[in-house]
Amino acid sequence: MPVSGATEAFDLILMGANSDLALRKLLPALYHLFCDGRLHPQGRIWTASRRASTKSDYLALCKTAILEHDALTSLNEASWSKFSAYIGYLNIDFEKSQGYEKLHKKLADPTRPRIFYCALHSKLYPTIAQQLASHDLISEHSRIVLEKPIGSDYQSGAMINRCMAAYFSESQIFRIDHYLGKETVQNLLALRFANSLFEHQWNQRYIDHIQITIAETIGVEKRAGFYESTGALRDMLQNHLLQLLCMTAMEPPASLNAQAIRDEKVKVLNCLKPITGSNIDEQVVRGQYEAGFMATADGNVAVHRYRDEPGVDEHSVTDTFVALKVEIDNWRWAGVPFYLRTGKRLAQRSCEIVVQFKQVPHSIFAMQHKQTMANKLVFRLQPDEGVRLQLCEKRIGHHQQVRPMTLSLKSSGAGVTRIPDAYERLLADVINNNATLFLREDELMAAWKWADPILQHWQNNDVKPETYAAGSWGPAAATLLLAKDGRLWEENNDGLS
Repeated sequence: MPVSGATEAFDLILMGANSDLALRKLLPALYHLFCDGRLHPQGRIWTASRRASTKSDYLALCKTAILEHDALTSLNEASWSKFSAYIGYLNIDFEKSQGYEKLHKKLADPTRPRIFYCALHSKLYPTIAQQLASHDLISEHSRIVLEKPIGSDYQSGAMINRCMAAYFSESQIFRIDHYLGKETVQNLLALRFANSLFEHQWNQRYIDHIQITIAETIGVEKRAGFYESTGALRDMLQNHLLQLLCMTAMEPPASLNAQAIRDEKVKVLNCLKPITGSNIDEQVVRGQYEAGFMATADGNVAVHRYRDEPGVDEHSVTDTFVALKVEIDNWRWAGVPFYLRTGKRLAQRSCEIVVQFKQVPHSIFAMQHKQTMANKLVFRLQPDEGVRLQLCEKRIGHHQQVRPMTLSLKSSGAGVTRIPDAYERLLADVINNNATLFLREDELMAAWKWADPILQHWQNNDVKPETYAAGSWGPAAATLLLAKDGRLWEENNDGLS
């Protein structure tokens, strides 16, 4: 989908340029934006890192990262040469003033928009904001991008927001959740609000339940230092899963502008039924992966348990999996459960929103597996993006027997060679000062307010995670979470998976 380029020259300062996020996602996204002509020719990308390096060494690292993580077999050398000239490299200790002095000298024109992208742990955000202010680097044209999770609970999240507000206006703060930049999430809004067919049935009268899954096959990899203090609930549930829930459950906004959409998302968060006390043990499953086998192209490969990963405490109780039953207390969704789950070292890499409609009140057809015959609308965000609708049709050659059939709603993509990565869309939006797909402060705080009782319950009651074998779909309790309601997770069904 075409995205308009920057309307004016800009300086994008990528703080944490050697981070996994910067190398795997941000640099490839910026490279594609540049190649597609969506960055202003007078723009500049300043990569800043604590790690001492030369520009040539860093560019070699970037090139390797783009080839490795972006599934490209080669780079256009002419484009790469031009992109390389677009990049500057600075060695900065983000907690010391000397680096900001160097940055001040590089950013000579205060009228150019300055975009400070914090690809770092959120504990550094207050220090960075204070240093930027003290070195006169913030102007009315500046913007700051904050990666999740912003804080570790409600109190720390509120502290970071207060600090940001002391130096930046709310319109200058872009809290990013890259799942909102995925094409299929945009398509969810289009299917709901551009088609009366779906929107009239998007309520408790017709929908039985909704499942939202973000499953990863990878383990903690080289992020043990970060993950040990974070866990699955803080890393994925409090932001990604709740944002996808909001986009699925929100009321029709008055328009597509940023404030209208974010107003409706906040209403959903404020309507989430709190999970507290003994209900946490009933509605929330906490897990941690044990050793197991992961399926690869070369066969099954043995992998370590989480506690044996480099940098992980051998007695760690960090959650690598979480599943919940969530309810929304409003007229549209009363009585419709939302089942959310995310985890590492699961059987397949996938991200799906499954809307399961209610069964027909009375079937005149013989159905051995009624649940698998129910209509489903499946939004797949990864690994391959698309939308599928499951309906029933007559079996050919069989008298009045029906079977499930699938309609693919994925566009043909004529003339489109690839789907832009979510970060491409979001980086272009930041440069163009479009905040529609970013979180507002009240969204973030409402999410933390809802998640905090669960975190506190785990800590206060010394709740240990239930173990699950790597390569499985998580703890047995996650299956039971739906089974006791007479339902199954999508991968256990005979329908779409």
